[in-house]
Amino acid sequence: MTIKALEIKLNYKFKNRAWLEQALVHSSYAHEHPELGQQDNELLEFLGDSVVGLILADFLFKSYPDLSEGQLSKLKSTLVSTNSLASLARKLGLNKLIRLGKGEEKNGGREKKTILAGALEALIGAIYVDSDYQTASLVLCSLIKKYFKKLPSANFKINNFKSALQEYFNQHQLPTPVYRTVKESGPEHEKIFTITVSSGQEILAKARGPSKKSAEQKAAQKALKKLYKNKFQTISDEAFIINQDESDLETKD
Repeated sequence: MTIKALEIKLNYKFKNRAWLEQALVHSSYAHEHPELGQQDNELLEFLGDSVVGLILADFLFKSYPDLSEGQLSKLKSTLVSTNSLASLARKLGLNKLIRLGKGEEKNGGREKKTILAGALEALIGAIYVDSDYQTASLVLCSLIKKYFKKLPSANFKINNFKSALQEYFNQHQLPTPVYRTVKESGPEHEKIFTITVSSGQEILAKARGPSKKSAEQKAAQKALKKLYKNKFQTISDEAFIINQDESDLETKD
């Protein structure tokens, strides 16, 4: 993977490649190599966070004019989540290009979602300062259309798994689902959590994940699949869509 290959994937050639190079420098690398005078990507990440949020809000507002504010917010939250941005970063090959310090490299930094998501935000921030908002918007929207092909066209509802499971329990007047951590394994910097979700004394599902939050979402997803026989379409690790004319699963804004 090369800088040139990245520019081809982006369909954008930097006028000043220094911005691109900065977007790919993690703070751990800059701290270990002060002699290089290389600034890390944290400022570009700060800028890119806001630029990405505005671009995606504008993209969804224009693409889904019939959705409610609540539905648009849920869809935007899915696209700007750490999981989604990290996934897009991998597809672009940022995990191979980002510069990491030796310690971060040893600890699996190239696969850490927070580092990858931050690099993606820094990259969009770099495109913004190298050109303008319109160009950054064209680049990001093209990537979203290319790599998030599961996005629906119209007439759907979106929810995250835990919220949907809670709503199911509410609708059927059942006690609140209970999530329990039954096991923690692995070294401190890459723990794996095993979570169960229960209804009363019945364990509905069990799942594992690199954080309690992700494991709970996966457990809720498994429980929903058991309850609804796969009547929904997963679009990320945290969210799914339901075609309103095909499902009896009701979600609320």
